[in-house]
Order: sequence, then structure tokens, then C-alpha cells
Amino acid sequence: MDALRRASVLLPLALGGGLLASAGESSASREAAVAPLRPYDGPSTPGVDCSTLTGKALCGYQGWFTTPGDGSRRGWRHYSARGQFLPGFCGIDLWPDVSELDDDEKYATPFRHQGGRVAQVFSSHNRKTVLRHFRWMQQYGIDGVFLQRFGVETLDPNNLRHCNVVLAHCREGANRYGRCYAVMYDLSGLPKGGVPHVIDDWKLLVDRMRLGNDPKDAAYFRHQGRPVVAVWGIGFNDGRKYTLAECERLVDFLKNDKRYGGFTVLLGVPTGWRTLDGDSVNDPALHRIIGKADIVSPWTVGRYRSLDGIKEHARGRWRKDLELSRKYGKGYLPVVFPGFSWHNLRPDVPLDEIPRQKGRFLWKQYVEAKRAGATAVYQAMFDEMDEGTAIFKCTNDPPVGKSRFLTLEGLPSDHYLWLTGMGGKLLRGEIKAKEELPRRKTDGGKKRPRQEARHP
Repeated sequence: MDALRRASVLLPLALGGGLLASAGESSASREAAVAPLRPYDGPSTPGVDCSTLTGKALCGYQGWFTTPGDGSRRGWRHYSARGQFLPGFCGIDLWPDVSELDDDEKYATPFRHQGGRVAQVFSSHNRKTVLRHFRWMQQYGIDGVFLQRFGVETLDPNNLRHCNVVLAHCREGANRYGRCYAVMYDLSGLPKGGVPHVIDDWKLLVDRMRLGNDPKDAAYFRHQGRPVVAVWGIGFNDGRKYTLAECERLVDFLKNDKRYGGFTVLLGVPTGWRTLDGDSVNDPALHRIIGKADIVSPWTVGRYRSLDGIKEHARGRWRKDLELSRKYGKGYLPVVFPGFSWHNLRPDVPLDEIPRQKGRFLWKQYVEAKRAGATAVYQAMFDEMDEGTAIFKCTNDPPVGKSRFLTLEGLPSDHYLWLTGMGGKLLRGEIKAKEELPRRKTDGGKKRPRQEARHP
């Protein structure tokens, strides 16, 4: 498994794959697509210190799930596989726990639970649900998100509209619940010559939203005195069409442009970025590009599969990466993940390809990252059910039938939210780095964080 999975999953959908929108759902115009972009005018609640990367557990947030009837006009996006969403054709290996969602956040599917009950899902286009996700982050002590903004999805007005709606929801959620957020451009799937389009999109966000420079948007993440923007997908050797020269131009623009630059730039790069081997291109131009940026974040999903493999990776990669990053004054953000499974997208591979081991696999990564000297972590991912890396609430009672799904091994649906919050405490030195999982205080067997008042 390698970084190409992002392109292989995303590109067919971005180009019209998956189920079409329901009858009566027309495509958005360019004008409608950019309508959600405006400066922030909502409330903001103090919470996480958004001025520094240090001590943070930050999740990737895909925000790409849509359904017929949710207003997105995209149909079953990222729920479907091979053009269909019905038993036997499914794009997710985990099923969301929708038990806390209101009726207007639930969408019926062709799937059925044991006993015949209709299985329901959520939509990332729904404001209430995205805000709910940020309330969960607040409740479990998760610091915030890097919102994935796929360059290829901004090429089409309908997909661009969805991306902009989710961005507005995330901005509001982060401000309301005292979390931080930043944009992470994912270049996966872009054609040769496609990266300059990302520059045009960034200009749109800065012009219309004042992104990163809006005084009312207290939640936008900053580091080293400047707002942060991330770019993922530079230097992988998986056949990407866009070039390193395009990527270098993008980094120069985000750093130095007089009107749209001046940002702290984080780069998502291959595991083998330092040694130019493994999943990395063997091209010293990658080092030159990283040298122009401020924070390096090597992608590690699937790069190890066992507890011993984590320890070996930390010794062979993370420690040496950190030494080099510090030598050249760069920030370093290692990636951790709870497990991996994409059987329903790729029926030729087994379900539960990298088992979670009831949280031991994820916790071991936090412990080894801390021991290696990391002061922050990128948690893959908050909501990615496609590849079984989601840490948000998923169910132990998934649908039955032709499609097979993971469970959380009988653990509470909030187990990985809680464990990620504990990972943040570990990074900040609030708890010690121990091999065994932290013990969760119980109240009648299951303690839940205090529920906050509902958002309007």
C-alpha cells in the first residue's frame, strides 16, 4: 500500500465516478460554488492555543462524504465503490455511529442491520454534523484539524462548492468549540500542469475569506508567528503527473508572494524523504523544496504493521528525521494511524489489513513518537472510513449482507477519540510514556465526556 491510494480512490470520483446525484439535483455554477466564501462573522470561544504547533494532536479531516438529498448535488460520494452504493458495492470499511445525530443529520441507505433495520449514514455537507464533530474534539481534548482540500476536486464547480461549504463549516466549528484548523492542499490526482490551479484557488480563499488574516477568525492555526498552510503529496514515486518544479513554484508562492504569501508552510512528503529511497523520488530537488518550507510531515500510513515495526520505524526514521529537521530549523510532524482496511474499495485485499489491536497499535505510535522527541502529531484520520483509519464514532453494529465491515472490537464508539485526546496529553508531558494503554476512568462501566450545550 502506498501514497498512490489517495489518487486511485479520489480521481475516478472527482471525474464523475460514484453514483450520480438524485434526479432534480443540478450542478452548481461557478458563482454558486464560491458563494460560501466570505470573512468569518460568527462567535469564537477561547480554547486551544492556536499560535503554535508544539503540544498538538491534530487530525486530518476529509469532509468528503455526501449523500443524495443533502444539498451537495454529488450523490453518494466516497460511500460508493465501482459506481454503486448497495450491498456488495461499498467504499467504506467502517460504518459511522449515527446514534447521537438528529433526524435531519441521518440519511437512509440500501443497507440493513441485523433484523432488517435501515442503516443510516451522515453527510459532511451538513453543517450540524460538522459542528458536532468539532464539539467531539472539544469534549475529548483533540486540538483541531488540517482540512483536506483536494486540488483535483476544486476543478469542477459542483465539487468546489462542496469543498467551500465544508471549509466554512470547519471554520465555524473550530471557532465555536475552541479548536484550531488550517487548510491542507492534497495534490493527489492532479494532472501535469495542475498545480498552478492550486495557486488560483488559494487566491480565491484569501481574497474572499481573508483566510489566515481574518481578525475575527481566531481559530485559524498559526506557527512561528505566521498562519499555516499545508501541501500534501510532494516527492512520492507513485507515478504522479505533476512535477517537482510545479511544487517548488507553489511553495515559493505561499512563502513569498507579497499579497498571498507570508505563510508557515507544512509539506506532506514520503517516508523516505530524507534518504530519497522507499516511497520517495530519488531527486535532490525534493530536498531543495523542503528547504524552502517550514515543517515536514512524512506520510507513514501502511509503512509498518506491527508493534515491533513501529519501534523499528521510530528508531530508523523518526529519530533521524528529527535530528536533521532540528539541524536545519524545521518543524517535524510525524503521522500516526489507528489501523488500516480498504477491503470494500479493493476486494482483492483482506478486511482489517492492519489490525487496531483495541488501540494498542495507535498508542504504541504515540509512545514511540514521544520517545523519539516529537512535540506534535498528525493523527490520520478523523473521518476516513474509506481506508479504515477513522477515529471518530463508528459502530459495532454495522450492516450485514454482501459487504463486510470492521467493528471496534466491542470497544465504545468513542474509544479512539478518547485515545487521541490522551495522545495529546502524552505529547504535552501531562502523562508519562508507558507501553500499556492509559486506563480510562469508568462510570458504570462507560464514562462519557460531559455533553456540552447543543449548538444552534
